[in-house]
Amino acid sequence: MNGAATGDGDGPPPITVRLDELLAERGMTLAELSRRVDVTVVNLSVLKNGRARAIRFSTLARLCEALDCQPGDLLGYRPSPKPMGDEASRT
Repeated sequence: MNGAATGDGDGPPPITVRLDELLAERGMTLAELSRRVDVTVVNLSVLKNGRARAIRFSTLARLCEALDCQPGDLLGYRPSPKPMGDEASRT
């Protein structure tokens, strides 16, 4: 299941976190990743479960190094669905 970062509006937040999938693909535990990147398990869990409101670039870089991935492999963007009628108002 993808974690999702907290959004400012109603509905699901647009930023998704794929930490679970990357850990599973690499056979790594959250505790092992915590030791490798020097971030607490609690903070990684907050990120993994989509409750993080921000991430430092330095932390993101260490995560990418430890997981041998790019930021786009770890984070995703899911646009909010457009309300019905938006298309009709543009024509």
